[in-house]
Amino acid sequence: MASSGDILVKELDKRASGQAFEVILGTPDAKGEFPLSPPKKKDLSLEEIQRKLEAAEERRKSHEAEVLKHLAEKREHEQEVLRKAQEENNNFSKMAEEKLNQKMEANKENREALLAAMNEKFKEKDKKIEDVRKNKETTKDGEPEASGEN
Repeated sequence: MASSGDILVKELDKRASGQAFEVILGTPDAKGEFPLSPPKKKDLSLEEIQRKLEAAEERRKSHEAEVLKHLAEKREHEQEVLRKAQEENNNFSKMAEEKLNQKMEANKENREALLAAMNEKFKEKDKKIEDVRKNKETTKDGEPEASGEN
């Protein structure tokens, strides 16, 4: 057992992996200070206090400026995102409107073509009806009415 000041070192059993020691630190005297306690603060002069306050104020202002800068960047990013979203929305609306107009135009053309075809068909039917009437009238005028076949 070895002793040095307030430190006591006691050798334990020797082992295959090496030696083992137990280190015992002495307790501080009741009169002395604890060795890990912070040193006593010296009295600060008014100039030192003023200088520290100014340094603290400068750090506070610097931190506040940093926070404001960060918030401004964040706000700018949000506005950019909103602008892009609005632009994409407008583009989508334009494309949808163009597609709708194209469909409506195609439907209108198809309807007009269908109506024209129907009108042509009705004209042909009217012409056939008119031809049948003329043929019937000519046959009535040219032949006797006594025949019982009608």
